[in-house]
Amino acid sequence: MASKSFTLILLILTTFLMAQTQAQAPAPAPSGAVNLTAILEKGGQYTTLIKLLKDTQQLTQIESQLKSNSQGFTLFAPTDNAFQSLKPGALNDLSDDKKVKLILFHVTPKYYTISDLLTVSNPVRTQATEEEGAWGLNFTGQGGNQVNISTGVVQTQLNNALREKFPLAVYQVDKVLLPLELFGTTKTTHSSEAPSPKGSKSTPEIPSVGKAGGAPSPHGDKKDTNAANGRNVAFGLVVGLALICIEALH
Repeated sequence: MASKSFTLILLILTTFLMAQTQAQAPAPAPSGAVNLTAILEKGGQYTTLIKLLKDTQQLTQIESQLKSNSQGFTLFAPTDNAFQSLKPGALNDLSDDKKVKLILFHVTPKYYTISDLLTVSNPVRTQATEEEGAWGLNFTGQGGNQVNISTGVVQTQLNNALREKFPLAVYQVDKVLLPLELFGTTKTTHSSEAPSPKGSKSTPEIPSVGKAGGAPSPHGDKKDTNAANGRNVAFGLVVGLALICIEALH
């Protein structure tokens, strides 16, 4: 009888420890560091974009947030020719704050594949924000896999995918994406007019984000709930096995 009770006690302790280990197991480690500069340099025609990313300190921000952002990011990368097609002084006339917003307008706080963008709900929220809310982009599909992108000032299409692997997608665009909020009344060499993203009746599918921050993780509450459930299961197993042990002693 004593041997049987000792075995049951060991079983209780082992079960409890295993349940606690599962309940307190850390979340999967974030993906490895992404070198955005190397991705753009490999493309061979993004010198101006790299300089702007560095000057506005958004290169460091994006690479840092990619380490912990569960949603990922998508960057639309204008080529050097795209920047050269702007009217002279278009960038120099912008304040530092507006340059930051221009760069953030090319970034969405979520990872999108080309297939995603073919059917995404418009407008798609970008990282550029102001008090009235985030600035958006409109996407429309054409043909099998061609994606057109509109800002309300210019429209172009996505071309080469420099990277399409979570947590970062980088797509080439042949025009600088000029936000309506900054260039709506300014004439540029990007003369194509497009419907304003603000005019869309669709609801953005991206959660609200900070001016330079990544999208908040929707999994925080779920992790806490799972941990609590694991502890409850462990407690239930201990109580049940303890009752079995008491019954055996009788």
